[in-house]
Amino acid sequence: MGFIKKLGSDTAIYGLSSILGRFLNYLLVPLYTAKISAESGGYGVITNVYGYVALLMVILTYGMETTLFRYINKEDEDPEKVYTTVLTSVGTTALLFVVAVLSLLWWIAPAMGYPDHPEYIGIMAVVVGLDAFQAIPFSYLRAKKRPIKFAALKLTFIVLNISLNLLYFIALPALYKSHPDIVGVIYDPSVGVGYVFVLNLVCTGLVTLGFWKELFGVKWQPQWALLKRMLGYSWPLLVLGIAGILNQTADKILFPYIYTKPDAQMQLGIYGASVKIAMIMALITQAFRYAYEPIIFDKSVKEDKQLMQAIGMKFFVIFTLAAFLAVMAGIDVLKYIIGRDYWDGLVTVPIVMTAEIMMGIYFNLSFWYKLTDRTIWGAVLSGIGCTVMIALNFIFVPSYGYMACAWAGVAGYGTAMVLSYIMGQHYAPVRYPIKDIAVYAALTIALYAAGAAVDFGNEWVMTAYRSVLFLIFMAVVVVREGIFARIAHRLKRG
Repeated sequence: MGFIKKLGSDTAIYGLSSILGRFLNYLLVPLYTAKISAESGGYGVITNVYGYVALLMVILTYGMETTLFRYINKEDEDPEKVYTTVLTSVGTTALLFVVAVLSLLWWIAPAMGYPDHPEYIGIMAVVVGLDAFQAIPFSYLRAKKRPIKFAALKLTFIVLNISLNLLYFIALPALYKSHPDIVGVIYDPSVGVGYVFVLNLVCTGLVTLGFWKELFGVKWQPQWALLKRMLGYSWPLLVLGIAGILNQTADKILFPYIYTKPDAQMQLGIYGASVKIAMIMALITQAFRYAYEPIIFDKSVKEDKQLMQAIGMKFFVIFTLAAFLAVMAGIDVLKYIIGRDYWDGLVTVPIVMTAEIMMGIYFNLSFWYKLTDRTIWGAVLSGIGCTVMIALNFIFVPSYGYMACAWAGVAGYGTAMVLSYIMGQHYAPVRYPIKDIAVYAALTIALYAAGAAVDFGNEWVMTAYRSVLFLIFMAVVVVREGIFARIAHRLKRG
């Protein structure tokens, strides 16, 4: 119970910064989709560029976040030496990356399809470099069990970003019409989509200042011998991470090259906007991971870690299935987050959410190779899943467009998930509650099918009907898990 309480409280705090923060950030989706039409392809540009950003973040941190947790909790390692060694390594490679991109911008921008806007690529290169560097102090805060500061800095970025976007996409354009001479000093309408990237850079730079203590309040003791050992542990995690993030972003990166019809950027924008609704599942997984990893790796935790993994898996599945039904119950309301001309892509939401659930389960299964130092298997399994996903994109996207992207994600994550379970049960068996998980999964499928099988012709009636189905799921969870009985017992004990 102590493990569950700790996991729940930390997940709630990390969730505040991830889920609430991203929810606030979702305010930018209706803003962008209202100000940038689907036909213009502008949101397709944003989707494409941020696909590269996500991939580069994994490459530039090269598994060092998980490596930090592993080594900082080893008995014979100095936590401060581990931290400063990792920070020096990632900071150096991030700086080299930024310099390389800016030096070769004349070649990279046209190769990516943006010969007229190399500034997009240059700005985002600096943002990615800063984000990669920040990832290590953020991980250090998690390792030191400081979720409050972690959440505060994450939310600071979100609030700044939203405020500046509202200023530059609503307030200043309106003021520019009547006072172009004055407003023109800080606003140029010709920049357009470029402001999305400029404002990201400003906010990322300001948040870096919040790590003053983590950067200058420690004794810097980077050690080359220690780094070599950590790189031996982390390089398979890099391969794993690349494969994992490609499952999320490869379709958005490859789409303009595979789908060669003239409306490629428009179709990518529709898909990218719709997927934003499904990303609630990715946020839940991220919040769970932020809380779960430090607990599982913590050398001071005395509980049976295999039991902790089994319990954690069960409640993760329950929570994500509940989130799936909740989103599908409110889909007729949530769709107003994006502009009407993006609604065609809503059909991908349940598919992408299913893929994200599989990705979360795969993450939960990954501890068998992380705790046994067999990280090479993570690289192999993720590589197989990624290969499946990319192959299906190349085969089916030319004919089926973004629908093929959504289903390819399910196939990729599903493959990695199943293989990881099989291998994990061989090397480090965990008695997962498969029967309970199967019952909840079957119930979710039945309730979703019941919600999709009828159409009352009214959005509010449909939302109410599907909400009842969601409540049925929650009622079954409460009864099966004996939640009322536990609460009553606790109250009785005083």
